[in-house]
Amino acid sequence: MKMYQVDAFTTELFKGNPAAVIVTDLWLEDGLMQNLALENNLSETAFVKKMDSENYEIRWFTPTTEVDFCGHATLASSFVLFKDFTSAKTIQFHVKNLGIFVVQQESDGKIKMNFPTRLAEKVNKYPEILDQALTKPFKNVYLNSQAYIVEYENPQDVLDEMPNLALLKQLGKIRTAITAQGTVLDLALTSTSHTEQYDCISRYFAPANGIDEDPVTGSIHTAIAPLWADKLAKRQILAYQASSRGGVLHCVVLENDRIEISGYAKLYMQAELYL
Repeated sequence: MKMYQVDAFTTELFKGNPAAVIVTDLWLEDGLMQNLALENNLSETAFVKKMDSENYEIRWFTPTTEVDFCGHATLASSFVLFKDFTSAKTIQFHVKNLGIFVVQQESDGKIKMNFPTRLAEKVNKYPEILDQALTKPFKNVYLNSQAYIVEYENPQDVLDEMPNLALLKQLGKIRTAITAQGTVLDLALTSTSHTEQYDCISRYFAPANGIDEDPVTGSIHTAIAPLWADKLAKRQILAYQASSRGGVLHCVVLENDRIEISGYAKLYMQAELYL
């Protein structure tokens, strides 16, 4: 059985978020999928089941659990399917509880993913753990089904934050994102240094899911991008996730509670599994 490892939301190896992808005709046993994700020890391993050349089902596993939605591993899976499994330029993922994701590949390789938004609401009451675990001042806290989204005063504080992960782990399955209005960053996003003005900058922590800091998180930007789109009164949001690897997400807030999140991917490895 073949497995791919792809760096998502980047054009350069060793940047973005690595995901493993396995394409099958039939689902593997759940325990085997979890063991494979544990063995890979990446933020997510995606399992894709073919329905036909344009329709697929997809599931995502962290090293410790199955999750209901993963954006970067969807991007990685789309990259693999467009590369080796279909000549179509538009495919659909059928996702339990989330409906259909429509994915398109542009001529330059950029992959556009149409997701449902998972909007976050501002909360006045939140766990004291956030005050204890986060070291930088923040001004607002939002919550959706996935995470607390904590708005910081400035992007430098997002970059400098060193949270207490043991405390954040006590939040259980609710993860923690931190974000601020963007800034100009001089980053090695390609083989040459590239300076870009981002609309927002974020980081994401999920220690209870076996991921201390996720390098680039597509799913949480279905909440972060609409949040900043509303604040900045614009539909298109260029987002940067400021992990040590870093990654760029091109976001467009659409009508009918949908969002388009786009990015590039780079193949790192193809491997043969002996199961």
